[in-house]
Amino acid sequence: MSEFNYKDELSKIPNDPGVYRYFDETGEVIYVGKAKSLKNRVSSYFLKNNQHDRKTRRLVSQIRRIEYTIVLSEWDALLLENQLIKQLQPKFNILLKDDKTYPFICVTDEPFPRVYPTRNMDKTKGTYYGPFANLRSMHTLLDMFKSLYQIRSCQLPLNESNIAAGKWKVCLEYHIGNCKGPCEGFQDQKEYNNEIEQVHNILKGNLSSPQQYFKEKMLQAAEEMAFERAHAWKTKLEHLSNFQSKATVINPRIGNIDVLTIVSDEEAAYLSFMKIKQGYMVATQTVEVKKKLDESDAEILALMIIEMRSVYGSEAKELISNIKPDLEMRLNVTVPQLGDKKKLLDMSMRNVMYFRREKAERREVEASATSSKKDRILIRLKSDLQLKSLPRHIECFDNSNIQGTNPVAAMVCFKEGKPSKKDYRHFNIKTVIGPNDFASMNEVVSRRYLRLIAEEQPLPDLIVIDGGKGQLGAACDALKSLGIYGQVPVIGIAKRLEEIYFPEDSLPLYIDKKSESLKLIQQIRDEAHRFAITFHRDKRSKGSLISELEGVDGVGKVTATKLLKHFGSVKAIRESTLETLTGLVGLDRAKKVRLYFDTMAQG
Repeated sequence: MSEFNYKDELSKIPNDPGVYRYFDETGEVIYVGKAKSLKNRVSSYFLKNNQHDRKTRRLVSQIRRIEYTIVLSEWDALLLENQLIKQLQPKFNILLKDDKTYPFICVTDEPFPRVYPTRNMDKTKGTYYGPFANLRSMHTLLDMFKSLYQIRSCQLPLNESNIAAGKWKVCLEYHIGNCKGPCEGFQDQKEYNNEIEQVHNILKGNLSSPQQYFKEKMLQAAEEMAFERAHAWKTKLEHLSNFQSKATVINPRIGNIDVLTIVSDEEAAYLSFMKIKQGYMVATQTVEVKKKLDESDAEILALMIIEMRSVYGSEAKELISNIKPDLEMRLNVTVPQLGDKKKLLDMSMRNVMYFRREKAERREVEASATSSKKDRILIRLKSDLQLKSLPRHIECFDNSNIQGTNPVAAMVCFKEGKPSKKDYRHFNIKTVIGPNDFASMNEVVSRRYLRLIAEEQPLPDLIVIDGGKGQLGAACDALKSLGIYGQVPVIGIAKRLEEIYFPEDSLPLYIDKKSESLKLIQQIRDEAHRFAITFHRDKRSKGSLISELEGVDGVGKVTATKLLKHFGSVKAIRESTLETLTGLVGLDRAKKVRLYFDTMAQG
């Protein structure tokens, strides 16, 4: 193997900013780097070799040729470095790939445009928005478009000549109201494109324009006394407002800004990216970057700024981060110390720290091949919810309040990831009058843990509340009144998007819907719901039975209640003998009750 005479090479390298490429003896590019001064940076690999780590020394030992490209600035060097890494994939560089994994939403450039998800980007076909690292958020948007607008889902080549020739007939989508039938000329292109313009606005994060559009349409319909049409526009406006309330709105005054934070360990760097447009979070992604050499956080951050802004098409003039790259950049990189931007930074840091912890604990779980499935799920749940200990004892509460009648609640208990039915509990709501889910939740949580404390029983490792922020807040108030708030982790799970809420935190956590830990939480929640509904039905049945028996001639509420208390169910009364009934309510009433059930059985 021929030795590389680096001294001759170094003497030829200029002091200008640029990008350098290292080749091995086979002629393959093994490393691409950028520099403010090519000469200083490249020289440092050879003249300070004893100060490098083992991986960098291994890189230097394989260098047989150096090439470089001079550029105008360090920023241009960063851009070129990013492109060359993607193109050449050198083995000593951190891995950057053109993003073809996550889907985009495409709005086509054709008469009567279509809106659909795709993983194949062809910019000649239309405008692409994304990528969407969170598929749930993408499908939420698509579902919202379907509820707000009547956009065609067919792939017919609609144009004036084809429509005029009457080539097609309207499909089922037209008949069920999802499409206005442009294929038969039932909808003009201007009206259709008005709705497509609103879709573009929403995907760009501009919700004020479609909101104003719906409001004007609603008022116009109301002035024309077309109240049914006005109500339809009002419903659309409510849909959009509901979506906005669930979306993460930062602060409209912040405008357009990117956030990229980084933490790392010896093996990898972890980054959290957020794209904020007009104060609305339009994209977010966390990524892991495997280290190849001893890259600093500042080096990786600089490279990933270019990468994430390119992937998400960001043109923001400012980027917030927890560190500043040590190079001149064509955007303002700030590390805020207070205000709304500091809150943004804190939110991003919390995401990236959670992501790093999740990755580390997932590796621990994967390394423990001998651990049982039960422990694996509990370990994953501990990681997902950032608990201090394994949740071996979980209790979940659910209210059952159908049409405001017979308010009840239920608590189910899971131990070691399995139902512990002997520990299930039913609750009749005692202190709350009328349907008030929050007050009912407060009551049952108070009663449950007041009893455990009085009996000196151990508290659970995790409390799950079936409901969103309101239900969770009511449960937390109960725990505070008992003086045990903070001793037991408590979460709320909202039904619609399976959002996990933590106390005193307005932002929900979305666990991967394929995660075993989320499936366990869903199983516990569904079991609590089933148990509550069953109790509710039993209670309603008893109330209905009392009313029903009161309809039997000679049987009043006292007699009906007495029968129900003794037998416990409709079936037991139906199967009882005349003698048994006589002993309870006398022969005359017993005959009437017996006759009632015998007549029902014959019918």
